[in-house]
Amino acid sequence: MKDVFFLYNQCCFYEIVILNYFMSVTSCDVVFCSLDGRSIKATEGYSVNIDAALNQIDKTQVRSFIIPGGDIASVDCEEVRAFLREMKKNNILIAGICNGADLLDRAGILDGISSTHSTDRDIVRDQDVITARANAYVDFAIETAKALDLFQDEADLQETIDFWKNHKRIQ
Repeated sequence: MKDVFFLYNQCCFYEIVILNYFMSVTSCDVVFCSLDGRSIKATEGYSVNIDAALNQIDKTQVRSFIIPGGDIASVDCEEVRAFLREMKKNNILIAGICNGADLLDRAGILDGISSTHSTDRDIVRDQDVITARANAYVDFAIETAKALDLFQDEADLQETIDFWKNHKRIQ
């Protein structure tokens, strides 16, 4: 199953880089996709190669769909909204941070569930949807990794939290 990062020009790469790291070290099958399949330039200036256009993604092979924040104007369209609604209908994990959550809201994904749009919390997981505010990028990575069962056990999870959130050295 594929874990798909939906990237676009001026997306905030820092919001997803820790999650991408967790996926890389646990051998997830990560796919970077963009609306048109072209490379993107992130807000931080990184040029990112893209593996596929959104319409090339086999929806039956998607395990998770992750959307970073940034300037979503270029991807706030019916093609993306329809794709998201189909992911929701098929109980695929959908995770949006910062303006990525705005895109989920505009697609109707947040209707009837708790989210960062309906609460004052920095991160919310309800059903198969995770939303986070931009400052919660570490929590976003950990919560999404938990939802995908990427941790070996509780000790692995705690070590990850200690390192990434509590800034403890790992021996």
